[in-house]
Amino acid sequence: MTDNTEIPAELLTNGNFAEAEDPFRLFAEWLEDAGKSEPNDPNAMALATVDEDGLPNVRMVLLKGFDEAGFVFYTNLESAKGREILGQGKAALCFHWKSLRRQIRVRGVVESVSDEEADEYYRSRPRGSRIGAWASKQSRPLESRFALEKEVARYTAKFGFGDIPRPEHWSGFRIRPLRMEFWHDRPFRLHDRIVFKRATPEGNWEKERLYP
Repeated sequence: MTDNTEIPAELLTNGNFAEAEDPFRLFAEWLEDAGKSEPNDPNAMALATVDEDGLPNVRMVLLKGFDEAGFVFYTNLESAKGREILGQGKAALCFHWKSLRRQIRVRGVVESVSDEEADEYYRSRPRGSRIGAWASKQSRPLESRFALEKEVARYTAKFGFGDIPRPEHWSGFRIRPLRMEFWHDRPFRLHDRIVFKRATPEGNWEKERLYP
């Protein structure tokens, strides 16, 4: 018996999502599905950047907003990811939802969010997280846990019960995608993959199907 006869015919047909024409709408649908099935942080995403030597870095961050303009997250601008994004202006994302057997990969250029956007999100954070944004010199050497706790105590006393302004070194980035790839697990590793791509963030999307 050949390999082809061993594989059920329905496994070789297109997944329904492959008919989608709008990648942002498809992303919204998959994120909504993930919110119902993932036990923790359905908005978690791997963020990949590259340093001045071309060496890549990747870490998990949380998506805090998205629309047709792009995908937004917030960070200390003096952190490793902040410096690398400001230096290179490009980044990539990967969402993986194991419970759904789905993955989305995003590559694009990066812009800073407006001060108004950053202020609005910063005000929505818990008070302790706002103090943490002042206390943590993110990505830099820390002599001890006590040193961090001391800084937290210092800023807690400084701001008391009053307003905690957003630090100048803390803001957000918007990744404007040039490529979005949607992957869905299928038996026998005959996965469904479609990719949307465009030359510029303002351009029209082109779609194609990829081999697994």
